[in-house]
Amino acid sequence: MTSLHKVSFPGADAALTGNLFLPDGDAPAPGIVVAGTWTSVKELMADRYAERLADRGYAALSFDFTGFGESGGEPRDVESPELKIRDIRDAVTFLAEHPSVDGARLGALGVCAAAMYMSANAADDPRVRALALVAPWLHDARLCAENYGGDEGVAAKIADAEKAHARYRETGEVEYVPMVSGSDPRAALPMDVDFYLNPARGGIPAWPNRFAVMAWQEWLTFDSIALAPRITVPTVLVHSEDAAIPDGARRFHDALAGPRDFVWTDGDQFDFYDQEPQVTFAADTVAAHFAAAF
Repeated sequence: MTSLHKVSFPGADAALTGNLFLPDGDAPAPGIVVAGTWTSVKELMADRYAERLADRGYAALSFDFTGFGESGGEPRDVESPELKIRDIRDAVTFLAEHPSVDGARLGALGVCAAAMYMSANAADDPRVRALALVAPWLHDARLCAENYGGDEGVAAKIADAEKAHARYRETGEVEYVPMVSGSDPRAALPMDVDFYLNPARGGIPAWPNRFAVMAWQEWLTFDSIALAPRITVPTVLVHSEDAAIPDGARRFHDALAGPRDFVWTDGDQFDFYDQEPQVTFAADTVAAHFAAAF
């Protein structure tokens, strides 16, 4: 039976807290690092996928990034691709050294925005032997413009970020707006999204529903499509035409340098976080992908 272990391991700037899900058996199992959407904590969707992978024979680690959830670090709840990529590398190190994990068989699973961060680490970390991306959010400058009000909208958000960062440097105060809100146009997602607002789904106390304004600059200038030609490990994408920016996923897939597969299914973006049949379908697909790669 799958067992859950609360773990802590060192990050670059703070101690990171995670949940390690282990499968039955005494032999070391292949290890998978799992992470979810931007601003998320491990309880939103990473735990769910990690547990499903453990049920399928993998040692799976979900964790809170620096400044999020139960992990240490200041400032809090600032979406930093650069820092999250470093945290993923530290999570891979923890798994590689754990006695219950076969460090020669390591993979990575990114859901939504974590697809960008897992991909960036996989491009440079030879320990990661396979990559899986579920409902991946994969953007570049063109897609950011299409989704954030054109070049003018992007420039305005970057200007707001620069002001917020200057305020943080001067005062130590972080300016936050809602992450999700259908009534506040400043929200990072200015819409009513049931997953995030429903306490029975993602609207949980561990997730504060806030977005640091100073994070816009790093988020909007991160080019994940450019990573694809540097990724040589076997990669699978699970996505839907009704989910977020499928064009980015297609372009990313087409540019991958290594073995690649694209599995299309049905469902909107948020179905892949906690709904059936999307979660089971995705878990089965990525588990088979890792089995073939290892």
